[in-house]
Amino acid sequence: MSQALTLARPYARAAFSIARDGGRFADWSAALGLAARLAADPQVAGLLGNPALTDTDAVVLLAPEDADQLFRDFLALLAGNRRLVLLPEIAGLYEELRADAERVVKARVTSAAELPASELEGIRAALKKRFGREVDVESAVDASLIGGAVIDAGDVVIDGSLKGKLERLQAALAQ
Repeated sequence: MSQALTLARPYARAAFSIARDGGRFADWSAALGLAARLAADPQVAGLLGNPALTDTDAVVLLAPEDADQLFRDFLALLAGNRRLVLLPEIAGLYEELRADAERVVKARVTSAAELPASELEGIRAALKKRFGREVDVESAVDASLIGGAVIDAGDVVIDGSLKGKLERLQAALAQ
């Protein structure tokens, strides 16, 4: 586990607890997502590392206009502890905690070509049956797969791509 994830974990748990207690999962997802994207921007990251930037200015820079005071206080805590650079990791861990609490599995379907909505829905239904949970499917295209698709759903990876099959065949023949 990377040091950044280790440092980010308690902050993600704190953010999750605050959002859960206030019934504001979606609001915190949006606010953390925006702050994380901003913090990951190279120009903004340079500003965040500047000692002349006050904690208050950092909060103003990263907080969405409609963010509540608890979120602003959370950013102020991160700024005070010099942890604003961890926002991308915090946001990712927060989303994992949220998905688990809402009993949602996030799946990424990467295919060689764009899949029709009906196929994605079929994959979603099959994954829902397998996991016994709601499934949020995101699709991506990677032409290097040649054909088929790779489904990544948490700890489960199903490689049905032609590229994967050829790699497995090559490995089997090499032995």
